[in-house]
Amino acid sequence: MTGVENQWPADVRTLAIDIGGTGFKASVLDQSGAMIVDQVRIDTPYPCPPSVFIETICNLVSELPPGHRITVGFPGLVRHGVIVEVPSLSRRILNGPRDELLAATWSQFNLGDALATALGLPTKVANDADVQGCAVARGDGLEFVLTLGTGVGTALFQDGHLLPHLELSHGPFDGVMTHDVALGDGQLKLIGTGAWLSRVHQAIEHFDAMLSFDHLYVGGGNARLLTASDVGPKGVLVSNENGILGGIRIWELDA
Repeated sequence: MTGVENQWPADVRTLAIDIGGTGFKASVLDQSGAMIVDQVRIDTPYPCPPSVFIETICNLVSELPPGHRITVGFPGLVRHGVIVEVPSLSRRILNGPRDELLAATWSQFNLGDALATALGLPTKVANDADVQGCAVARGDGLEFVLTLGTGVGTALFQDGHLLPHLELSHGPFDGVMTHDVALGDGQLKLIGTGAWLSRVHQAIEHFDAMLSFDHLYVGGGNARLLTASDVGPKGVLVSNENGILGGIRIWELDA
């Protein structure tokens, strides 16, 4: 995060950017968290080192109304705006193998500072599941957010407080794959929807056994393939737009 906090005008506007393995989306939110303009989208470029990422973001938001601050939901492990690990953007093609040289360009890259410099606004970069969770968490017990897209994202909230991010999906699904791989878009295309849904059911059971969560929220692009019965009695399906709408509350949670 970069910039002065808690000094926002009453009509503060937040430029919210949601980064996915297949697309970058952005809109501007008013002080209540409502979009003041339809979101814009561009396909995720591959390969996407930081220089390409910054250029793509600048092009994406160039025609949006001005904001006072920026929130970026990023698909990877982020600490204080610095990229620690990036699964999807370490690939040279969508769903391709990890490229170690590309991953190295992201390791310890201060994306918060880079975007603040490029766009001239205070910037907060957080894991995309954390941002999405900020839009849906109700402040009731232990709440678990699961996002299903190119990979698998997770976030945890306790009584409305965002907990430190853990890459829970990198834990083993079976003796071969992590949850991130087993439920990722590449495996969905390989094994088909029916077999993939069976894995989703198993994964929810795994996470509940680990966490004993009170509430589950399932979102992301591939959540469109699920019905209410797929997420169990403690689960609800949430709109993928929450990746944008959480962009305002994440500032409030740190206030």
